[in-house]
Amino acid sequence: MKMIQAIIRREKLGDVKQALDAVNCPGMQVWEIVGHGKQAGFTEQFRGREFKVDLLPKTKLEIVVRDSQVKKIVEAIVRTASTNTVGDGKIFVTTIDDAIRIRTGENGEVAVD
Repeated sequence: MKMIQAIIRREKLGDVKQALDAVNCPGMQVWEIVGHGKQAGFTEQFRGREFKVDLLPKTKLEIVVRDSQVKKIVEAIVRTASTNTVGDGKIFVTTIDDAIRIRTGENGEVAVD
């Protein structure tokens, strides 16, 4: 099993969710977060004072899937989240040792379906 963590632009969430539904993504968790990478923020003026906004709003998705599903899910995220500009985000794929469905006690891949 793998965990796919995707950090995307907030305005792309609807498109990404629709694309994931189309490839039968089993489920996801979504967080509104702040952070920065190469984009590194911007400078604004407010009431005559200048200040730097270096933590930008982003959306984080976490999806746990069977190994065989990783490629199609990552491709769906890249295809729909990309605007070809700095700040589109990142995707991280990590190995999951086990998963347990609390209601039934099932574990392993069957717990993520």
